[in-house]
Amino acid sequence: MNASRFVIIGGVAAGPKAAAKLTRLAPEADVTIIERGVFLSYAGCGLPYYVSGVVEDQEDLMSTPAGSLRDEVFFLNVKNVNVHNRTLATEIDRDGRRVHVRSLEDGEERWVPYDRLILATGAEPVEPPLAGRELDNVVTLHGVEDAERMRALLAEQRAPDVVIIGGGLIGVEITEALVSTGCRVTIVERLPQILSPLDEEMASQVATHMKAKGVKVLTGTTVTSLEPDEDDGSRVGTVRTTAGVFPADMVVVSVGVRPNVTLAEGCGLDIGETGAILVDDHLRTSDPDIFAVGDCAQSTHLVTGRPAYVPLGSTANKQGRVAAVNAAGGDDTFPGILGTSICKVFDFNVAATGLTQREAEQLGYDVEIALTPAPDKPHFMPTAKLLMLKTVSDRKTRRLLGMQAVGPGDAARATDVAAMALHAGMTMDDLSKTDLAYAPPYSPAMDNVITASDVVRNKMDGLAVGIPPKEVKRRLDAGEPLYLLDVRSPAEVAQVAIPGAVNIPLAKLRDRIEELPRDREVICFCKISLRGYEAALIAAAAGCDAKFMDGGIVMWPYDRLGS
Repeated sequence: MNASRFVIIGGVAAGPKAAAKLTRLAPEADVTIIERGVFLSYAGCGLPYYVSGVVEDQEDLMSTPAGSLRDEVFFLNVKNVNVHNRTLATEIDRDGRRVHVRSLEDGEERWVPYDRLILATGAEPVEPPLAGRELDNVVTLHGVEDAERMRALLAEQRAPDVVIIGGGLIGVEITEALVSTGCRVTIVERLPQILSPLDEEMASQVATHMKAKGVKVLTGTTVTSLEPDEDDGSRVGTVRTTAGVFPADMVVVSVGVRPNVTLAEGCGLDIGETGAILVDDHLRTSDPDIFAVGDCAQSTHLVTGRPAYVPLGSTANKQGRVAAVNAAGGDDTFPGILGTSICKVFDFNVAATGLTQREAEQLGYDVEIALTPAPDKPHFMPTAKLLMLKTVSDRKTRRLLGMQAVGPGDAARATDVAAMALHAGMTMDDLSKTDLAYAPPYSPAMDNVITASDVVRNKMDGLAVGIPPKEVKRRLDAGEPLYLLDVRSPAEVAQVAIPGAVNIPLAKLRDRIEELPRDREVICFCKISLRGYEAALIAAAAGCDAKFMDGGIVMWPYDRLGS
């Protein structure tokens, strides 16, 4: 079929991208966007920065780099795309190739015909069944309207105490925005940690940093009800949780999203096991003339080959382009995702790609990990900042499975390198030899990712035996007679130390090697465990059962040492 009428349902990210590509491929085609909201093609990921005031004007989120506002007039005059916003698509008639729509302004109903249809219906926030959810000042952050409501509350100085329900990416990102406006913020997360794209010890580093900025972080805690203010019963006043009751002038509900598949289900399209619309690698649904893209569509995880659902704006834009090419008669594919994500948390950058250790172990991989904190530039550069990496790999194939990056250093560079390696299916041996750019203003001579790869290789090859800090802490708490050997200088130890550790500086270890026990496990560490690794080699050569503590004292994953 020679398609000339294209209808796109959804006008935020994937939909406008598809529309723009369609008009480039077929300039004379009839392209229509149906969007139930007012705002078009806006940067949803920029909403926290609009709330904080970093982005001053709402229109900046909906403008091109040249400053043109992407509204209905722009799409018609520049893109030759007809946009019907404030219009709800209510039904898809697949046999008749038409979409039933209703204007949300005047109630007018009509049918819009199509040759090819692209569903970009996005996702909807999950609404937990909480008593008091209907109270004023209980908000989500899912669109421009939500951001405007939050800004209005902050401008009225009616939100000094804010409780955020949910410690995922959105909840964590909005925290900084709220703190910057003077709010006292409490995050309540039902799971044992915040930020599920991270493993426990990495998430703990972020939580500790947030607490240092004055944020109360409650994990393993459930909200049981929202209760009205004593003076104004129409608005929220407190949040009752399993960890106590907390004052709240505003509550942000951020417990995740679910794909909006109502239209797809209504017309009989197949739904995948993740609950999102099932598509092939051309983003076709079970109807060859209907495509699905963005937050409503299921993806494939590139590491596991299994169905995955990770709604991200970056994925939505790439998928919009691919679907447009195929809808116009071309041949393009979208192979899948890695779940690569990044966010800013005060002075920390937090990023991840691929599998966590938790996920990899659940899937049956023979996992090897490495924790490698180090400056992101040579230590002598004044711009050098700490970057903590966690590398997850498979001992059987030696392939990289995932990487997480946390700290004030350049997490984006490290994570993007890892994402490219995952796309290429590289082994740790490949990655350790990658020819990455080096100059002191940008990176160490041995890039952080390359150093992490070499640590993993040493472990896989039996040249080093590491133990994660959380395992050390667990075994100490269980009463095991571990011998903790701190090989830092006395001056470093005076600043911060693990209680009970014995201090023998590395330079003196060979002279004092007989002081080490031969009947107990010796755990060697320093600041980042480079010296700890060398100490473990020396101790092992002298007959000790020695390991080094991964990540050193920097990555001790607790609020503070000795906790």
